Amino acid sequence: QVQLVESGGGLVQAGGSLRLSCASSGATYDAYVMGWFRRAPGKDRDLVAGIRWSGGTPYYAGSVNGRSTISRDKDKNTVYLQMNNLRPEDTAVYYCAAGNSYFSVNDDRAYTYWGQGTQVTVSS
Repeated sequence: QVQLVESGGGLVQAGGSLRLSCASSGATYDAYVMGWFRRAPGKDRDLVAGIRWSGGTPYYAGSVNGRSTISRDKDKNTVYLQMNNLRPEDTAVYYCAAGNSYFSVNDDRAYTYWGQGTQVTVSS
């Protein structure tokens, strides 16, 4: 059974940084993909970044590319999303997601397991 537990959200001023963590159990094989999604108020849930446990080129949405880094620590079974230069439009609930899939890391269909979400609020 796959379990994903996010942490690290909070309130930060614009221009600040946060690092989100996702502790994973049951989804740490190389075939798995791990990703971060976000849902802003009144908007759809969007994929922000994705990576394979086995490595390879990560994916970033254009809205965060250059400001965010997704990484994984195999020893800790944890995936991180480092977000820098945060903007008010980054305010959202951020969800960790995982999937055992042949889909690309930038394909929403790859992700079938979800965490409970963590709130990120960026004040102007």
